[in-house]
Order: sequence, then C-alpha cells, then structure tokens
Amino acid sequence: MVRMRSSEAGIRQDWIGGSMAFVITVAQQKGGAGKTTLAANLAASWARSRRVALLDIDPQRSLSRWHALRTPTSAAIRLAEVSGWRVAAELDRLRADYDIVLVDSPPQIDTDAKLAIRGADLVLVPVQPSLPDLWAAEGTLKLAAAERRTARVVMNRAQPTGALRDEVARLMAAGEFPMLHATLGNRIGYANAFAAGQGVVEHQPRSVAAKEIAGLAREIEAMQA
Repeated sequence: MVRMRSSEAGIRQDWIGGSMAFVITVAQQKGGAGKTTLAANLAASWARSRRVALLDIDPQRSLSRWHALRTPTSAAIRLAEVSGWRVAAELDRLRADYDIVLVDSPPQIDTDAKLAIRGADLVLVPVQPSLPDLWAAEGTLKLAAAERRTARVVMNRAQPTGALRDEVARLMAAGEFPMLHATLGNRIGYANAFAAGQGVVEHQPRSVAAKEIAGLAREIEAMQA
C-alpha cells in the first residue's frame, strides 16, 4: 500500500501564473511506460498559451530527439539537457524564466531521478494496464512520498475495456494509488505525432487523443484551483 504524505497546500501556491515555474517530473522506474510521450504531449498542449521548458535527464535522450524534429511553426518549447549535480541548478534556472517545466526522468531510481523528484511540484507516474507497471509504480510513489512531493498516477496506453485493465484499476483502488481520472488510450495518433515532432493537439487537434491530453492538462490545472 502506498500512502502519500505530501501536502496539497504547497502545490496550489506555486501553480502556473505565479512568479516561479511549476515543475512536473514524469517518473516511472519501469522502461516503456510512456514517460517521454506524456511529457512531450503535455508540453505541446501547454505551449500554446504558456512559456514551457523541457528538461531531459533520461540518458536515452528521446525527448531531445523529439524536440529536434519540431519545426519553426510549432509552439516554442525550450529544451535543456543535464545530468548529475547540475539537475538541481538547471531546475532553479528554468523556474525563474518559464511557467511550466516538464522533466523526463530516467527509467530507474538513480541519483538524477531522485533530484528531479525532489525538485518537482508534481510527480506524474504513467502506468500501463499491466502488473509489472503497477509494481514498478510503487517504488516511484514511495520515493515521492519520502521527498514529500505530490504524486499522481496516469493510466496510459489503456484499452477501452478488458479484464486486465479492470484488474489493474481494481488493484490501484485497493492499494490507494493516487490516480488521476483522465486516461490515455492505446492510440496510434500518439506515435504519429511524436514522429513528426509534435503533440497530438498540434498533429491532430480534433482527434480523440488530443481530447485526452487536453482533459489531462485540465485535470492537472484543476488540482490547483
């Protein structure tokens, strides 16, 4: 059972529109859960109206390669790449100049991931409807709790229905995982948009996937109301 100890008060005080950026670290110690896609799509969604920066501390640098594919007509998003002791300092710099900073962290609990979680206002944990993803999320949530960071689980690449999805949802509820209501489906639109250096809100703005990301963004914002 994972119980979050972090306070909701601090997260409300530092939300978008304040003097400092709101930092969201996307973290999950299991690879392939969809961290990078989640960070890219939220960044593209918010960049239409806010100053957004990305911090890629994942050694695979997939988020950086996505950013390199973006065209001059895409909404502006700043990218930074650091590792080690520079993570905390870079977060401080980005906080001063942007409204939102999204951090793509490594797929394991190492020093960089701990620093990114420690520096976050919100930790997002993508979980696919599988037991290994769910088990891996426990470690990430425990670390967020130890650092007194607010964390939320996002169901990712979910089928509309299915026994496995229902079982994972049941286990999440039984284990008191702090879940968001918004769910991201297993849609080819996410992969197509990523390959074009875009988010789904840019690539296919009227698609179901774009509506999912917009709904997730609104739910995150509503946490701070």
